[in-house]
Amino acid sequence: MRSFFCLIVSGFLISLACKAQTNWDPEQHAVIVSERGDGRFTSSYAIVHQLVKNTRPSLSFHSEMRPEEMPVWQSEVRQAMMKLMAFPDYLPEKKPICVSQEKRDGYTLEKWEFYPLPQALSTFLVLRPNHLSKTVPAVLCIPGSGMSKEGLAGEPGISEKLNDNYTSEKVSMALNFVRKGYIAVAVDNPASGEASDLEMYTRGRQYDYEVVSRMLLEIGWSYLGYTSWLDMQVLDWMKQDPDIRKDRIIVSGFSLGTEPLMVLGVLDPSIYAFVYNDFLCQTQERAIVMTKPTEKGYRPFPNSIRHLIPGFWHYFNFPDLVAALAPRPLILTEGGLDRDLELVRKAYSLSGHPENVEIHHYEKYADPALRHFVSVLPEGLDRDTYFQMVNVDGTNHYFKNEFIFKWLDQLFLDL
Repeated sequence: MRSFFCLIVSGFLISLACKAQTNWDPEQHAVIVSERGDGRFTSSYAIVHQLVKNTRPSLSFHSEMRPEEMPVWQSEVRQAMMKLMAFPDYLPEKKPICVSQEKRDGYTLEKWEFYPLPQALSTFLVLRPNHLSKTVPAVLCIPGSGMSKEGLAGEPGISEKLNDNYTSEKVSMALNFVRKGYIAVAVDNPASGEASDLEMYTRGRQYDYEVVSRMLLEIGWSYLGYTSWLDMQVLDWMKQDPDIRKDRIIVSGFSLGTEPLMVLGVLDPSIYAFVYNDFLCQTQERAIVMTKPTEKGYRPFPNSIRHLIPGFWHYFNFPDLVAALAPRPLILTEGGLDRDLELVRKAYSLSGHPENVEIHHYEKYADPALRHFVSVLPEGLDRDTYFQMVNVDGTNHYFKNEFIFKWLDQLFLDL
């Protein structure tokens, strides 16, 4: 009996100890601090977090840069980007071919195949206005996460489960462009739409980008490198199309699509203009400041591995790449921190064409009095607080026709 009583007491004490260990406050662990006098850490997360904080990109744009230094810096950014993207040394064996044409109201919908790698077939859509009498500007349209080229074209997906909200003008980027007289070319991101695997049978538009990204990383490539390789070949095709003014090609990226937009823009100086439909941020800083743990005790990384490019932060952050697009015409439609946007404005001013960049904010933050102005974000943020501090209204993240087409009308007044 005594042994049984001791067993009960022991169990009770163990239960209390476990409860004490699990009764913790995530807020108290939001900011990474050392408990040692020498400032060292035992947590591997904390150690790696410090490594990220101590990484200084070597090709950051600096506001004190002189105008004559800009071209040299842009060339160095281009060389670093070529290295990071790790494009294969491969010349496609076949030229793209048109596999279907369907008449639509005011335009023709074309489907094309191209052959980017051995054993690979990829597709893109072309929306070509009817009755063209001269060459016209064209737009390469790159979708966001969970979207497809069919949705951009205002068409159903390749299966019902893959349908975007394709009847909405907030989604149908390419259709909106062709209705304004542009040739619109729509692509899929890897692992989505027609490039997806089994999602049409099961998960629908919850595309599995992760396994594709992981395999690419295992062979020394990256999701963005592969995406940009595909998009670059479509861009090269656009320059050969007889109806397209090759000196008036625009790249329009929505959300995830802004990443290949930056890559193409840095690598190809012949691109005329850019539509950047997302907020602008420093991804390195985002990883540094979003350290608040969940109640389950883990600290989520801001982005998935499809955004991972090994070595990227050794060279630059997103605002640096957007600055490197100067002086070519650019519209940013969803703001961000004025700190980062002012850096872009400074680059355009140094390039001699401050008028070539136009910046809009989410309507919620259009009034400067409602925006957060910070030079350095504090650590210890969770996802929602981060978005609030960088002036993002995620519920209104969509293709901003209301800004883009007014801007384009001014850009092409001479056409």
